[in-house]
Amino acid sequence: MMPHVTGHRPPPIAPRFLPGGPPAVLASGEPDPYAWMRDRDLPATRDYLAAERAYYDQQLDTGLPDELTAELTARVLPAEESVRWRRDGRTYFTRTLPGREFEQFCRAQDDGDQVLLDTNLLLGDPDCAGGYVALGVREVSPDGRLLAYSVDFDGDEVYQLRVRDLASGADLAERIDRTYYELAWAAGSRAFFYTVPDQLYRPHEVWLHRLGTPQDQDVLVFAERDERFELTVRSTRSGAYVLIESASLDTTETLLIPADRAGQPPAVLKPRQAGIEYRADHGDRPDGGEFYLITNDEAVEFRLVRAAAKAGARWTEVIAGSPDTRLVSASVFGRYLVVEQRHAGATQLRIVDRNSGGQRLIEAGGPERSLALAANEDYQAAAVAVCTQSLIDPPAWHDVDLASGRWELRKRQEVPGHDPARYATERIAAPAADGTQVPVTIAYRAGARRGGTAPCLLYGYGAYESCDWPEFSVATPSLLDRGFVYAMAHVRGGGEGGRAWWLDGRLDRKRNTFTDFIAAADMLAERGWAAPDRIVSRGLSAGGLLQGAVFSMAPRRWRAVVAEVPFVDCVTTMLDPGIPLTIAEWDEWGDPRDPAIRAYMESYSPYDNVPTGPRPGLLVTGSLHDPRVLIHEPAKWVARLRATSDGRLLFRPELGAGAHVGPAGRYDRLRYEAEILAFIVAAVA
Repeated sequence: MMPHVTGHRPPPIAPRFLPGGPPAVLASGEPDPYAWMRDRDLPATRDYLAAERAYYDQQLDTGLPDELTAELTARVLPAEESVRWRRDGRTYFTRTLPGREFEQFCRAQDDGDQVLLDTNLLLGDPDCAGGYVALGVREVSPDGRLLAYSVDFDGDEVYQLRVRDLASGADLAERIDRTYYELAWAAGSRAFFYTVPDQLYRPHEVWLHRLGTPQDQDVLVFAERDERFELTVRSTRSGAYVLIESASLDTTETLLIPADRAGQPPAVLKPRQAGIEYRADHGDRPDGGEFYLITNDEAVEFRLVRAAAKAGARWTEVIAGSPDTRLVSASVFGRYLVVEQRHAGATQLRIVDRNSGGQRLIEAGGPERSLALAANEDYQAAAVAVCTQSLIDPPAWHDVDLASGRWELRKRQEVPGHDPARYATERIAAPAADGTQVPVTIAYRAGARRGGTAPCLLYGYGAYESCDWPEFSVATPSLLDRGFVYAMAHVRGGGEGGRAWWLDGRLDRKRNTFTDFIAAADMLAERGWAAPDRIVSRGLSAGGLLQGAVFSMAPRRWRAVVAEVPFVDCVTTMLDPGIPLTIAEWDEWGDPRDPAIRAYMESYSPYDNVPTGPRPGLLVTGSLHDPRVLIHEPAKWVARLRATSDGRLLFRPELGAGAHVGPAGRYDRLRYEAEILAFIVAAVA
């Protein structure tokens, strides 16, 4: 346990101001006393972070974290192999080995399995100084002879791109520095396209690299100058095209390059139009095939259209838009389309016969169970692999026959010592202040009575139209076995309820996200699912903003709050275009240069709304190399809270290599999770 030791907390940091200009200003109009933390390399900033980490480590009694680490580790198979998938006539899979942090990427062969990339060996790379390794891309060439992969050794999501000869197992001499996530091979396997981030980590350029040439001879294919837009590059599953997608939060434009003519200038598939989004895939035909688009053009919740792959072709509708069903993507598999859609707070798959137009619906069996496409890279596949799971059921992979819809089990995740029958899960709803029914997925011990005495962990996110579908974690049984109810609130701002759900939780409706979450907690207490004074909340990144906001708005509702890498200094960050993501995210949060928007953001920004009176316990995390939420945000918030209260507050800054979402290795990740769980369990003891 991590007890609160009165009188043994770090002293408040003395207010100070940066020279060379007016200080940042709080919502109150007063100077920001911690604006100097914006410079993470300032000795005072480093000293402050080191002091906070030392205090956290001193408070971390290893007993409960060690106990929980052992529980979580016991539920993980030391050695395991993934479901296999096909690509370009070959079979691939990943596997883990006992005691190893990272997986191996393998290919099945007649004479035995071939290890194409062992990420564990990258820990010994000369560039790996901090014990951290993360892969960005891992793409085998169409001819199967080469592997392009990229690696990040500190967590800032900027990668070095490498190419491996799979016959010899040796990397080629050429390396490409400062790349981002995506990569697409040209058809001849002698060139590939890759993305490059700018100094603010925005992927803004696509380059073409030809094997055997130095990086300074690479060709710039496309540059996106509008700072609201980011670039991705990918191949269509048919292999016929490379797609360069430029997207802001609400507008899309896609450019095409024939995969067998890599040097050809890209052509625009559908010109960008403000507020119009689309996602494309290609299906082959003898005449060059056709493109399919999921788009919100003339349909708020999106529709599916298609057109021949030739200049001037007209778009015709395949699936009309519906106000209660959000179409998300359409993937072509030979004769069939697999359309991913959201309906009634759950994912569905719709199989469409491209020839006859016949359709078939695939569902998981209830909104408390998630359904997702797994690895499916074979264009001519007769079946697609899907993955289902719930808060209590480990992942299971099935093949779904595209012609008949028949399911065939391929693998069920083995979790030693875990019996799903000991637990129960269901979807319930909480009434928001405006009458909206907010879905909440819960898990608890089977047979548990709703007596209003159980501790509860409530998790939420609620931004970017991102969906938090129920998924299994080896950590959840450790909570349920200790009598907890675990709940996920699918609040507005996310996408579980479709595009309208997002629109009702962003910009000048952002406060709905926070009040929905509080309503979910109130419902759990009022209906006896949870003890009113034993509810702990948790969220990460934009979900960390959610935690900061509800910490300030309803401090007496929570026993404790866990805010991981929280975006809590909303106004100051959105006023600074020199911070990564700021310009692109004005469409999510608003541009506070507008006084009305600033006033609205100041009404919920956690840094500008320090609560008075008693506060719940608080655990905050951050990472020095995080490019998404810079570490000064949680650091400033913690410093300001420390200066105004003696309440229990712990700050866990990661001062070495580490990513936005925490450690990369599987055992390191389990230890991190055990520390978070220890705080949660101790808080309600």
